[in-house]
This record gives sequence, C-alpha cells and structure tokens, in this order.
Amino acid sequence: MGWEGVRDEVLRRIRARDWAPGEVIPGEEALAVEFGVARATVNRALRDLAEAGLLERRRKAGTRVALLPVRKATLEISIIRQEVEARGEVYGHRVLESRMEGVPLAVALRMGVAAGARMMFLETLHLAGGRPFAHEVRWLNIAVLPGGVVPDFGEVSANEWLVQNVAYATGDIEFSAESARPEEAAALGIRAGDPVFVTERATWTAEAPITFVRLLHGPGYRLRTMV
Repeated sequence: MGWEGVRDEVLRRIRARDWAPGEVIPGEEALAVEFGVARATVNRALRDLAEAGLLERRRKAGTRVALLPVRKATLEISIIRQEVEARGEVYGHRVLESRMEGVPLAVALRMGVAAGARMMFLETLHLAGGRPFAHEVRWLNIAVLPGGVVPDFGEVSANEWLVQNVAYATGDIEFSAESARPEEAAALGIRAGDPVFVTERATWTAEAPITFVRLLHGPGYRLRTMV
C-alpha cells in the first residue's frame, strides 16, 4: 500500500465517523503497523490530509480530526535547486560554514530545546547562474538523521537532502521583509540595509526537532503557493 492508499483509508474513516470530529487518531507508528507500511508512508498521508484541513497536527499532542474542516493554502518546503532550474538557470551552492555548536537562546526557543544544546550549524549560499540566489543559515539536529550519519552537504545541499530523506510531522513558518545585515548583504552581493525576503522555518518529527532555518532572498524574489 502506498501513501495514497493510507490517505484514502484514513479519509474513509473520517467520513464514516469511525473517528469523530475532535478525536485523536492512532499515532503514526500504530497506523504503520496496522497498514503494513513504513512510518514515513503514514506521515506523508497524514500531512496531505492536514494540508487539506481535515486533520490537525500538533507536536507532542498527536493528530486529531478537525472540528471544522477548512481549506488551507498549500505550502510545501521547496527544493531550491528546482526553483533555480525552473527559471532556466544553472544551480550551484557553496557551504560557507559547517560546525557543531551550542544553539543560541532565540533558536532554542523556536526549536523547543535547551539553550546551548549542541547541533550542526550550516551556512550555505545558493547560486543561480553563478550569482547569489539565496543565503541560508541552518541549525540541524543530527540525532534525527538516518543512522546518525551526516551526509556531505557540499555535494547535495542540506535543503534538498532533508526534503528527500527526513519526514517531518509538523512545523511552523514565518515570512518577513527586513533590511539586510552587513554579513548577509555581503553574501548576497547587495548593500547593507537593502530589503530582503526572509523565511524562517522550524520542523519536527513526532518526537524531536529536525531543523531551524533562516533563508534570505534579495530584491525581486517572488513566492507563489496554491489556495
């Protein structure tokens, strides 16, 4: 059974009121055992129903049937390489910094961990046609990586690798317009104080934080989603 089959069976149970509005449904692990599939398959199916407004997912509180199903905007975590290539440009990336370090308080609060918890710090510059396209600063909990093995993020960006290899249960995202800090402006090839489009996102598995990322695009960037 693929994730679509799991989704369809969960949807059937919701519509049949096997799971009533507001009821917490079985966890991903239990459903994976019942359906005979990988937990990641269940995760993908539940995310699809959550995006449709039929389920509500809360970290540490489980997944429940929505009391008032609503239509939600669809916003998937994009692979920056694909964004660049869709523009007809050649993608590239450079890892500017990579080290293990204690997370600062502001990041710890976003990720729900203790300040100073050791995580992997990554600073990456994404390129389009050899020119700066996006500046990324990321804190990564390596404990959630399959086998605890850290891949070579110089070969494939952390953005792309995580989207393809680590399933998330929930997350939060913020958008803002800010003035570029001097170090950010230098990386993007713009002037300090120029406007930048900022995306800050944190994601979690059902048990632990995965990553917090701050992504900057320079003037002219446009974000599109579905409604």
